[in-house]
Amino acid sequence: MGSSDRLFNRQRTLHQILGGGLVADVMLWRRKDLTVSILVVTLACWVMFELSGYTLLSFVSSVLLLLFTILFLWGKSAAILNRPSPPLPHFYLSEETANEAATYIRNHLNTLLSVAEDIALGRDCRMFLKVAFVLLVISIVGSLANFLALGYTSLVMVLAIPAFYERYEDRVDTYAVMGYRKMQHLYVRFHQEYIAKAHKWILEKKKTS
Repeated sequence: MGSSDRLFNRQRTLHQILGGGLVADVMLWRRKDLTVSILVVTLACWVMFELSGYTLLSFVSSVLLLLFTILFLWGKSAAILNRPSPPLPHFYLSEETANEAATYIRNHLNTLLSVAEDIALGRDCRMFLKVAFVLLVISIVGSLANFLALGYTSLVMVLAIPAFYERYEDRVDTYAVMGYRKMQHLYVRFHQEYIAKAHKWILEKKKTS
């Protein structure tokens, strides 16, 4: 299979694309013990939430309340009994770190706003179709499952799809490239027959008005 027949015309292996480190090993089941442990622990947490009636917010709040209570009592008793304080790191956010985080967030927000502006003004039909499809899928999936079930299902997919793809890479690439080319052809036809004509009709209406 040539490079043009690879999905996204990629040159690197899937393991390299995923970073080539521990995360890639876990996602591709090269550390099976760790991958299975993550799935089992996550499943146990999900079952616990479902049976106990806890929500994620209430659980996190309870854990934080217990943690801060223990640390507070530990700190008070250490001061009274002249014992060592809790071994906590120094909590401090440097100005450089805050500026880097703010720059990162600002750049991504500006990109998102630019895309939203292009869609709102009708400049990018392809991006509109992509965003509409993704939002439709999220809406359908969100109506069928709660947050915890969706989170666990997403984790299973993250740990299953890359491993499945790596095992059947050639077959998946072949069918995916064929499907992508077919979709491109259908999009070109749809654009020529409908979107281009509608755009031309709108321009003609503006000229005559």
